[in-house]
Amino acid sequence: MSREKGFIETGKNAEERSDIVPETPIALQTVDIGELKGLAGSPLGVSSWREVTQDEVNGFARSTGDDQWIHVDPERAKRGPFGTTVAHGFMTLAMFTGMLYELLEVTGAALILNYGTNRVRFPAPVPTGSKVRGHIDYGMVDDVPGGVQVEFRVTVEIDGNPKPACAAEILFRYYREVPGAAAGGSGA
Repeated sequence: MSREKGFIETGKNAEERSDIVPETPIALQTVDIGELKGLAGSPLGVSSWREVTQDEVNGFARSTGDDQWIHVDPERAKRGPFGTTVAHGFMTLAMFTGMLYELLEVTGAALILNYGTNRVRFPAPVPTGSKVRGHIDYGMVDDVPGGVQVEFRVTVEIDGNPKPACAAEILFRYYREVPGAAAGGSGA
């Protein structure tokens, strides 16, 4: 059953629906850097629910300078297109790292870098006070000098909404040793 069809037929929110909700939390998976290539194309798991608070949205607005009223002015936002304040799309994307680290620990990596994204979409806004969680799969896994690049495919679900908040392909690099600037990227 598709997520959207299940929501329409049952009228239940995500926590009430057994077709998309694991009954028990997913345990942290520990994987050695050398095992990552064998996981390409397989599911990683589903993170726990996380509430998105107005304080977090305000903090993100301060950090990025994006203080548009739909994010930080609850009174004005009540009369706006969403009826409440909403999280920034890029804030939703930034939550990915926490979701990933809840599900995956990679051993044998001296350095882990968020290398970028291939594709990002924000199909639905995240109202403040709502809960989100990530559904994460392994995409392509490729060797890079000194390590491995993993593409993670994430869909950020909003509790009670059949449309996802975010769908993205996010690249992480796992290095066996800390590379110098010649390895590409920032060299950090």
